[in-house]
Amino acid sequence: MWSLSRLTVFGLSFLSTSATILQNGQPRITNFPDTRIDPSSYSFNTHPRNASEISYKGRWDSKYVSWWSAPGIQFGYTGQTVAVTFGNWTSDGVLVGYRISGLDWIFTNVTAGGTHLFVSPETPGSDLMAPISPSIFELRVTNWAYGIQIESVHVAKGEKLIRIPDYGRCIEVIGDSLASGMYTSYEGLSSWAYGLGAGFGDTEYSITAYPGICAADQNCWGNPHGQVHQWFYTSDTSPRASVMYGDNPEPWDFSKRPAADIVVINIGTNDQNSHNNVSTTIYIDALTRIIQGIHGKWPKAHVVVMSLWLGFYQSGNTYLPNAPQGFVNEIYHMYKWFNSDDYLRNPIVYDGVTKKTLKTGKKTKPFVHYFNTTGIMQHNDIGPQWHPTDVGAIKVASHLQQFIKMTFGWEFYATGPQVFHETEYWNDESGY
Repeated sequence: MWSLSRLTVFGLSFLSTSATILQNGQPRITNFPDTRIDPSSYSFNTHPRNASEISYKGRWDSKYVSWWSAPGIQFGYTGQTVAVTFGNWTSDGVLVGYRISGLDWIFTNVTAGGTHLFVSPETPGSDLMAPISPSIFELRVTNWAYGIQIESVHVAKGEKLIRIPDYGRCIEVIGDSLASGMYTSYEGLSSWAYGLGAGFGDTEYSITAYPGICAADQNCWGNPHGQVHQWFYTSDTSPRASVMYGDNPEPWDFSKRPAADIVVINIGTNDQNSHNNVSTTIYIDALTRIIQGIHGKWPKAHVVVMSLWLGFYQSGNTYLPNAPQGFVNEIYHMYKWFNSDDYLRNPIVYDGVTKKTLKTGKKTKPFVHYFNTTGIMQHNDIGPQWHPTDVGAIKVASHLQQFIKMTFGWEFYATGPQVFHETEYWNDESGY
């Protein structure tokens, strides 16, 4: 796994390449299988990366390179064999999670230019064909700073891929390191944003989040742009994006994926940090334009703006939240403005590529909602670097799911398959 060094301030990180998961500063014992094979030793039915049966989840560019947090692929297949060949734009050694249908996640490091055998007759569960039929293969990138390039997908000779239709509802999360999964065990696949989307079940989800990024369009912790700009583009603000695209990234084609029904925004921690010198006016203006951009791209989407949190400190015989708690009043007043009669009678949309704003002249119904995170996490739910622990991420996801259920009537459809990996702890001792 690509692990992260500990020198970080709200998302600024210096990346290393050791295959380690740190658990409270100590290496976690892992036993990831070595899945790389020599494809010449196998008889495959090979499908190109643009095969219609392959569904790409999250943001992928025209070179079939993945970006942002927890992007993936999914398809149905016959037989008991699945292998994937990765292109040279794959971050060499990046950790991916994969699984068969509703079984648990398995993790492995993949190589640029290599072919990896993920499913074989020896893989536990590969012979189980019910109740999910056909068998479904899902693969997700764990890290937010690295990615993969799909070259081709293979199944056994005589077998085939089957397209799995998109689910009927979709969530988009826009954020920074707090949403992308920085410092959680499996990063993107341990983040609250992933838990939100995957935890609902039968839901498409995309996590457009990257550590250190601001809402404001300026350099923050090495990110050359803020989300008011970058959300409209396919690639993120990582160094590999700079190598591939320089200052000319691909605009995101919003028609590639189903329109989001709900967009959750959790951003502003980096704007609030004095190091980045973002004024309250500039931050609120950027957050406002992000929401107007969402309304322009997805007119029917509901937007949920989350309040921010900045950790806790010990005060005498208790703990108190750090102050200021990140534009609390300003975010709430912005939410109220979006729900005012004046705005709803004449809403504005924004295009982050052309930088144009336009009054639509069409009255709209209220579409901006406010989710107050106060009281969800306590001091032991946030790690030393101010990011949620695995448990903290689960708590945020769970409370946000209940808010969405009560506000929009969404039901839960994930009734068994694993969401968060390696969080199953128990005590069977009755006499202690």
